[in-house]
Amino acid sequence: MKRVDLIRYLLKHGCSLVREGAKHSVFFNATTGHTSTVPRHGEINFFLAKKICRDLGIDDIVKRGTV
Repeated sequence: MKRVDLIRYLLKHGCSLVREGAKHSVFFNATTGHTSTVPRHGEINFFLAKKICRDLGIDDIVKRGTV
């Protein structure tokens, strides 16, 4: 999945960008108080995207093309 799509999903579900590191962006969910890092790659593995969502305490992202 594209990094931009994952970031858009995180922002839509109440997460906010805390800071930009050299290789990662740190996101924070104020509702749950959890943080997670998103790597700066053009493409992010779907399983990593699901883990990031779980770390932040939001619903898992759904892979396109699946029901």
